[in-house]
Amino acid sequence: MSARGGVPEPAFELLVRAVRDYAIFMLDPAGNVLTWNTGAEKIKGYRAEDIIGRHFSTFYPPGDIAAGKPARELETAIADGSMEDEGWRLRQDGTRFWANVVITALFDDTGRLLGFSKVTRDMTERRAAENALRASEEQFRLLVQGVLDYAIFMLDPGGHIMTWNAGAKRIKGYQASEIIGQHFSVFYPPEDIEAQKPARELEKAIADGRLEDEGWRLRQDGTRFWANVVITALFDDTGRLRGFGKVTRDMTERRAAEQTLSERQRLVSHLVQAQELERRRIAWDVHDDSIQAMVAVGMRLQLLAERLPDEQAQAVRQLDESVRGAVGRLRELIFRLRPPAIDEGGLAEALNGYLNDVVTGWGLTCSLRYEIDREPPPESAVTMFRICQEALANVRKHAEANFVEIVVTTVYPGVLVQVIDDGIGVGRAGRDQPDHFGVIEMRERAETAGGWWAMRQGPAGGTIVEFWLPMAQP
Repeated sequence: MSARGGVPEPAFELLVRAVRDYAIFMLDPAGNVLTWNTGAEKIKGYRAEDIIGRHFSTFYPPGDIAAGKPARELETAIADGSMEDEGWRLRQDGTRFWANVVITALFDDTGRLLGFSKVTRDMTERRAAENALRASEEQFRLLVQGVLDYAIFMLDPGGHIMTWNAGAKRIKGYQASEIIGQHFSVFYPPEDIEAQKPARELEKAIADGRLEDEGWRLRQDGTRFWANVVITALFDDTGRLRGFGKVTRDMTERRAAEQTLSERQRLVSHLVQAQELERRRIAWDVHDDSIQAMVAVGMRLQLLAERLPDEQAQAVRQLDESVRGAVGRLRELIFRLRPPAIDEGGLAEALNGYLNDVVTGWGLTCSLRYEIDREPPPESAVTMFRICQEALANVRKHAEANFVEIVVTTVYPGVLVQVIDDGIGVGRAGRDQPDHFGVIEMRERAETAGGWWAMRQGPAGGTIVEFWLPMAQP
């Protein structure tokens, strides 16, 4: 009994016949099929009785047969001992599949050709996956190459440039042929190179996986631009560093715009602070001098009226009424300038006083819900009061409302304020137009203080003016 590697011949034949993922069969020296296993039937579709005795060229497409490919493969196997190929093959039903084929020439001890063993594997799914991967990689390459707003390129582990896209050429000025192979430190100003910033950035990217930075970089012509840079370390499956991906964006225009906006915000902030200081000075002067003096005059007129005959007393009482009316108007003016309560009792007392002393006089029913865990800083409180004041004036002029409520709540890390009315709602009478002066003033105040402002329709009608300010002024 013969054996193959210690396996008895019948057992080995059973093993080969049972294999399902590979078509394993023998050909005679002329290329006719001698044996047929389960895998061959599964892959090629023929039963043993249908194929044994037929020439193996049956499995080849007409073009390959016309080109003499089956005969050449047998000749190559005889000359080299074996032959491996990938290509289209045919099933019994005429459909094609992509096959990996190994043909081995079999010789006896005298060197006589006994035939060939043929092992075929169906690689159609793997080839489709590889083609899809290649197509995906090509699409990704074309995408990266075509991006204009970002410089996207790769560095080798030493920091030398390996690839170059259209965005890199646009932003940095170099053609691919001029820059590939150079070290990426060529983009850094002399002071950064002297401080070894390029090397430190690669080290940090390796340690943390990525690095993000903003700073000055150089174009080919030596001009500087402000760049946002992301460097990503690229490792293979074994953990070996293969290089770096580098994405650079020119942020020069945005930085200039941000600096302009920041400068504008600083100027507006200084102007607002100066206005508030002057308003506070005027308010206190009016409160301490004019109102106090007029209140004293009123008290003297009341005393005088009690001592005079009725005829003259009536004239004095009318004069007292005029004085009290003037005092009331001065108090409203003080509220508009700087309510004393905001310095003495805080935001809640100032809002409550304004609602009771001023807004109720407009014929509106008012409510204040004040639910914050700590009092905002004085400047934030003034800003909140001013926006509420303008929102309430907006309600008076445009809303046609009967009721208004102010809700003040903590929304970490700041304060959310809502002015809610039951009026005609957003979109009426121009009250929500973005260029409306009151809208501009409210939004400007909120954004200058580092917050946001919005106006929207209430769920049950009416309008909600809401804004959020941080607890700390920027």
